[in-house]
Amino acid sequence: MSKALLCPCEDVTTSEVEHAIAKGSCDLESVKRFTGFGTGMCQGKQCLTAVARFLEEKVPLKAAQVLPFTPRPPLFPTELSHLASASFDPAVAPAGGVPPSLGLTEGALVPEGRVPERAKIVIIGGGIMGLALAWNLAERGETDVVVLERGYLCAGASGRNGGGVRMQWGTPTLIHLARRSIELMGRFARDLGINVWLRQGGYLFLAKSEAVVAKLERSAALHNKHGVPTQILTADAARDVVPQLSMVGVKAAAWNPLDGVIFPWPFLWGYAQAAKKRGVRVETFTRVTGFEQSQGRVRKVVTDRGDIACDTVVLAAGAWSPAVAALAGVRLPNEPHRHEICSSEPLKPFLGPLVSVLDSGLYFSQSMRGELVGGMGDPKEPAGMNLGSTRRFLTRYAQALTEQLPQLGRIKILRQWSGPYDVTPDNSPVLGPTPGLPNLLQLNGFVGHGFMMAPAVAERMAAWMASGASDELFERFTLQRFAEGRLEREDMIIG
Repeated sequence: MSKALLCPCEDVTTSEVEHAIAKGSCDLESVKRFTGFGTGMCQGKQCLTAVARFLEEKVPLKAAQVLPFTPRPPLFPTELSHLASASFDPAVAPAGGVPPSLGLTEGALVPEGRVPERAKIVIIGGGIMGLALAWNLAERGETDVVVLERGYLCAGASGRNGGGVRMQWGTPTLIHLARRSIELMGRFARDLGINVWLRQGGYLFLAKSEAVVAKLERSAALHNKHGVPTQILTADAARDVVPQLSMVGVKAAAWNPLDGVIFPWPFLWGYAQAAKKRGVRVETFTRVTGFEQSQGRVRKVVTDRGDIACDTVVLAAGAWSPAVAALAGVRLPNEPHRHEICSSEPLKPFLGPLVSVLDSGLYFSQSMRGELVGGMGDPKEPAGMNLGSTRRFLTRYAQALTEQLPQLGRIKILRQWSGPYDVTPDNSPVLGPTPGLPNLLQLNGFVGHGFMMAPAVAERMAAWMASGASDELFERFTLQRFAEGRLEREDMIIG
């Protein structure tokens, strides 16, 4: 029975679900991410009950804890041409959309037992930043570390992004961090024992206005100065990179063949598994509810599973960081902004690079399985932790995508979802000590690019924490810069 199919669409077998359980996935949402069940054409309609029953048999959980995974709109696979034919008011802010969950029982999946009573370092946030930092600290011999994650691994922004990784940035710091990160991604399977499927098919940025052309030209000159081989192409030359593009309205393009795409989920799992092997504790379904402070330092992290006394706290909760910081009386300038994304049915491979129309925020790439995965920013999106899915997004995305690839009008969108950008006033991160609470370290505010910067940033932060040596990264990008009016502006942001 080990090869018995539970999900016919995605060929997920009982043995694969058992493997997911062995790796710590004890609920349907995380099993879905680990195996891919429920993400095919039927969207779980045929397999949800079978996997739920199998999970109940294998995992010692109460029935109330075997909760259904979040359904993703559209309800049925829908052609891009149909979505593009709808209308929307560009002057009106998007509404909340289809909620991202069914109101899951609060605390249903909280593990039994308490968290450790003490740890040298507590990292709040089990996304890519927190887990990468934990592994890098363990590599330097610092294993008395606890990582706290409020949900399952990949539940937050790190598990909701499109997987793009690029060196094309507007500042030398981010260019160097991105180059180092992509280098580490290329060694990930060797160093951490899991394949993240790095495909360096390049990034092709399209510009439809003279202002964006000028931005790409400035950035390309900076890239070349720092060893990144970005080229400025005419629209015709860009069509040579992706012959299927219509190039409607495109004036020029920027092309770097060394950029690429990875698969996000194993990226997180790899860091988590490798950190745990070295003694790091990763506590999922654990919420931080407060802090105990005295004499200008955090003494304990308070959670719904007990308190943890500690020497250092690292706040790496992405767009959730301001809410956590507020529990310590700290105000962060970060704001969450919804960014929606969707995936199509699989197609025969035809698209090498990730393509982005920088003017509109459209981006799309093709996965190894053939799906088109893409998103599009909305200039009217208000700040707020809203993870709903909207028809407005599907309409805007379908119109923009079919403008450049009109032959895709008949392909079907299978599912959509959203994740939060962690936006700061200058689009640059918040790093290093907190004024007034020096043992509360910030590791957040990366807008939408923390995922691709994590390997290099975590490597440097672990070295800085372990050695105490100076590093300009944790001096330039401090929280204090906002009070001083010393911004570090980055403008090569998609969406």
